[in-house]
Amino acid sequence: MNTELLPITTDSLRRAGALIQEGQLVAFPTETVYGLGGNALDEQAVLNIFRAKERPVDNPLIVHIASREQAFPLCRWTDLADTLADAFWPGPLTLLLPRTALVPDVVTAGLSTVALRLPDHEGALAFLASCGRPVAAPSANRSGRPSPTTAQHVLEDMAGRIPLILDGGISQVGLESTVLDLSGEHPTVLRPGAVTPEQIAMVAGSCEVADSVMRPLQADERAPSPGMRHRHYAPQGRLTLVQGHPDAVAREIGRLYDAQPGARILAMHSHLALYGDRPVSDLGLDAADAAHRLFYLLRSFDAQGVPRIFSETLPPTGLGLAVMNRLARAAEFDIIKV
Repeated sequence: MNTELLPITTDSLRRAGALIQEGQLVAFPTETVYGLGGNALDEQAVLNIFRAKERPVDNPLIVHIASREQAFPLCRWTDLADTLADAFWPGPLTLLLPRTALVPDVVTAGLSTVALRLPDHEGALAFLASCGRPVAAPSANRSGRPSPTTAQHVLEDMAGRIPLILDGGISQVGLESTVLDLSGEHPTVLRPGAVTPEQIAMVAGSCEVADSVMRPLQADERAPSPGMRHRHYAPQGRLTLVQGHPDAVAREIGRLYDAQPGARILAMHSHLALYGDRPVSDLGLDAADAAHRLFYLLRSFDAQGVPRIFSETLPPTGLGLAVMNRLARAAEFDIIKV
């Protein structure tokens, strides 16, 4: 299969919409990361997403919609969902709600809930409108790899697997959306993202964070959200996190780096001087910078064939919780405390 990479134009949107309606797949930009979309109401199209990504089918997908009204036939909508949508849609917040029979089991991995998102990206919304139906879309990478934040990243993983990639430039946020479970007694974050638990609590009155955010699932646990069960976001080289006071972290990472030829270091901008003349990749000034840069840097390490990566950690609050969730899963929870 030949894979086209096209800028977002009236013609490419028309072609993308037609492909989705025919049951084929299209990669498209959002404000978080690039998504790999197929008709959410077409079971075969959704199965094709799993095949293209080599993704296990017990990993549920997020359904992307072009308007709030498009969500209503897919779920049991609630007053709280309406309140949260008023505050955060369009945006990087996915709402998990009881689903209707209209949603195929393959989309939800057999769960009784469906994940719904209205993205805050002009190109994504134009694409979704051109489809005329809800679009199931995980990140547009091969399963387990760092999520794509550019169209070129998508091409690296999906060339020959899908017919079309829409190029919308670099993703603004750089991490996947927050997944918020509204099916229980209290709103609960299952996957942290740019909409933080603190922001949600301000609107909803309360917000819990699932303990599984910072631990691997047990063998007998079902994954209620994407990004929970399997190895996720991981570079080809082995990643280890080092946690503690910045001075102690820098000493330990320096020791590990010096013993491993070809390794790379990830550190916050304010700590770069602690590493002396060792080459360090800059995660930025704050958690927002780190979120924006993380997957891009991990993919650059893959392109260079880097065998070993050592990274600082961030405080797991606000957007830092989302960065730490991705780092921990990319490292398969290999965390050294000093």
